[in-house]
Order: sequence, then structure tokens, then C-alpha cells
Amino acid sequence: MSRRDFVRNAMVSGAALAFPAIIPARVLGKDAPSNRIHIAQIGCGRIGLTMDVPGFLRAKGARVVAACDLDSRRLENMRGFIAKKQGEKSADTIFGARDFHDILSRADIDAVSISTPDHWHAQIAIEAAFAGKHVYMQKPASLTIREGRLFADAIAETGRTFLLGSQQRSWEHFQKACAFVREGRLGKIKSIEVGLPGDPGGGSTEKMPVPKCLDYGFWLGSTPEVFYTEDRVHSQDADLKKAINSRPGWLRCEQFGAGMITGWGSHHLDIVHWAMGWEKIGPKYIEGKGQFHTGGLWDVHGDYDITLTYADGTPVRVWDKFPNGVRFVGEKGWIFVSRGAVKVSASDPVSPGKPLKALDASDPALIAGKPSVVLYANAVTKPGDHHQNLIDSIKAKVPSEVPAETAHRSCSACLLSWIGMKLGRRLEWDWQKERFVNDAEADAMLERTERAPYGAKRAYERLSKKVRG
Repeated sequence: MSRRDFVRNAMVSGAALAFPAIIPARVLGKDAPSNRIHIAQIGCGRIGLTMDVPGFLRAKGARVVAACDLDSRRLENMRGFIAKKQGEKSADTIFGARDFHDILSRADIDAVSISTPDHWHAQIAIEAAFAGKHVYMQKPASLTIREGRLFADAIAETGRTFLLGSQQRSWEHFQKACAFVREGRLGKIKSIEVGLPGDPGGGSTEKMPVPKCLDYGFWLGSTPEVFYTEDRVHSQDADLKKAINSRPGWLRCEQFGAGMITGWGSHHLDIVHWAMGWEKIGPKYIEGKGQFHTGGLWDVHGDYDITLTYADGTPVRVWDKFPNGVRFVGEKGWIFVSRGAVKVSASDPVSPGKPLKALDASDPALIAGKPSVVLYANAVTKPGDHHQNLIDSIKAKVPSEVPAETAHRSCSACLLSWIGMKLGRRLEWDWQKERFVNDAEADAMLERTERAPYGAKRAYERLSKKVRG
């Protein structure tokens, strides 16, 4: 298929499973009785259904008006879910599309929520920004560091509001922990410990017929063309609720992501960056080792041990043997922050043994009272509701709690860890140039070949030229 054919087909494929009349908030004006930001949900699986759509349904000043998925079962289920929760008489009131371009072409949609597999994040975010949409996107920000840079540049170039789904930033105890560290309660930070889970091996390699409900070729996107098997994508159990709530196999395939180092690392390394003021930089040195599964379909890492050293000499050890959370160790003691016993989704891992305290310290005085440090210069959302922050930031025209550059840098630290695990030797990183120092082999791992006609690079090069004239 030629690029011209792809673009033309993208505008008509799946065309309008429904086409309700949606009036955008920006057309009605600020005094209109229904002055809401209209959201389209792209990706109707486990995270979209259990986290992101419910989040926007709760948000004041928002309305979910459309849904998109390459699996028609999931799409129709989501349309019904949204309609029911919003008190609509029929799912026909919710616009549905198989192709996300049909969402982006609509002028009556203000923002998109991207809850797709990782390999689609950056491309859809780039295309959405150039289509004039604000963007909420699940972590991790990208599949590679190069496409992460393109996505962050696209957001900056278009001036769209962006929020990453790093919801820990909206939780009050994470805010307190980071503020206490910045305040200097621990004195000089000597080391930081980050505990993340790993993933098991396995997965069936049996070739299977592609389900009629799934556009598998499109689903593969920019990644290599490979045969379909259910464990490579997501469950097709006859019980749709069970199918959607189960953890999808693509999370354990390196073709579509890097495993838990980005899956949970994006959360915890973001907290490290936030507390230490490293949101726009990156580590200087990376040393790591990891065990990668073989013999089955799932090939992401299992056990691992990585140390990221930043320019001020602070080492950040990321190890699967640490409790799931972040421990800041300073001259005056330590502060540990985690999700405690809270599970955001049914498949969230919880550390074995005694339940962790969400906020703990070597001395209770280290976490007592209110911090004096203000983390958000333009705070527009009270702690507790991450999705609300996108709506508030759009309306107030201020940066969100996790803007694009911040998202890119935390994801980069995760991907650098993955490269360190793969190469198993000390690497030096130039965070300003975003390349390794005198290491062509490591530099080659900063990007992947994109299968035509898909890819973040193709999308950016095509659309940024239009903007620049």
C-alpha cells in the first residue's frame, strides 16, 4: 500500500460506526450550559475500560463522546459502557471507529485518551497533536528514545496540552514524599532504591487464525509482521469481561514493549526524577544486567539489577529484589513511598509478605506535618484525581502535572536501563544530545526500524512539514 493510499483509506476505513452530533465546547463558548471538553477514548481494553474512561467520566467539565479500537468486541463493549454511565439512551450516541484517524478527523473532539499497546503510543500522540487535539496518554511515553523525542517535539510544536498517565503524581502521599526530599529533610541524598516487579516467561507459539473481530495487520503497526497467536495480543475468551480484565500477552513481548522496566519503571523513576529535580535531564552512567526469557513467546526481562548514576554522583539502583516502591536514603535517614496495598488494576503486583506502608520513614518526624516546598507552580487540581488534571490544565492553559518533556525523560531512563540490561556493560549517556558517548552499538538501540506505512517517524515528518508550511 502506498502512503497516499494509506492516508486516503485511513479517512474512510471503519468509517463512522456511528456519527452522532457532538458540539465541541470551544464552539459553544465559555458561558454555554454544556461547556465541556469532549474526550475520545482510543484503546478499549483493560486499562481504558477500568481506569481511563472511568477517570474522565468522573472529571468535572469533561464528557466522553467517542471510542476507538481495532477489536470490534471491545469497541462495542466500550460504547455501551460509556453510554450507560453517562445516562445515554443508546450506545449509538457514542461515536465509534476502528481507525483512530476517524477520531482525529473530527473537529468536534477536543482531546484523546490513548490506552493502546505501548508500540502505538508515540505515533497516535504525534498525529493527535498535529490534528489539534489535547492528549492524555498511558505510560510509557514511547517504545524507543528516538520516537519519544519526536512525540515530545510534536507536543511542543503544536502547543497542545499533554498529560501522561503517571497517576502517582496526583496521590498526596507521593507528593509529600517528593516535597520532603526537595525540602532537604534527609540532608544530602546518598542513594535511591527503586523496586519493580518482573515478568514470567512462557506464552504459546502456536500459529492461530486471526479472529474476525480484530484488524491484526493494523494492530501490529510499525513492528515487524509476524503470525497471529492469542498470547501475542490479548485474550479472546468468550467471556468478554474475563477477556478484557486478563493481562494481555503483548506486555510480555519485546516486539511491543520493554517489560516491567517501562511498565512500572515509568511510574517509579518518574517519582525519582520529580523528587530530585531531574525532570528535564537523565542519568550519566548506566550499568545493568538482566535475565531475558527464552523458549516461549514471551521474551521480556525477568530478574534484573541496574544502577543509574546521575551527574551529581547520586546512584539509583533499580532491582527486582527491592520492595515495590522508591526509597530515598540520605544523611539523616530514609523515606520510602509506594502504593502500599492499593491496586489500581486487578493485575497490579503487590509485594509479598507484610503490606507496605504507602509512606514510611526511618524516623516518623521525617514525614510529619506539611512540606514547605511547592511542587506545582500552577496547581489547578486538588490531589487525588489525575484525569481531572488534564481538563483543568486545558481550561487554565497551564502545563499538566506530567507534561510531554517530563514524560519523555522518565521513559528514557527506563529505556536506557533496558539497553544497559541488554549490553551488560557500563554505558555513558549524553542527555543533552540524547546519544551515548562513543558507543555506536548502544546508539543503534535508540530506535527501531518502522514497518511501512506506520511509525512515529513517518507521522512526524509528514505532519510537521504541513505545520511549518
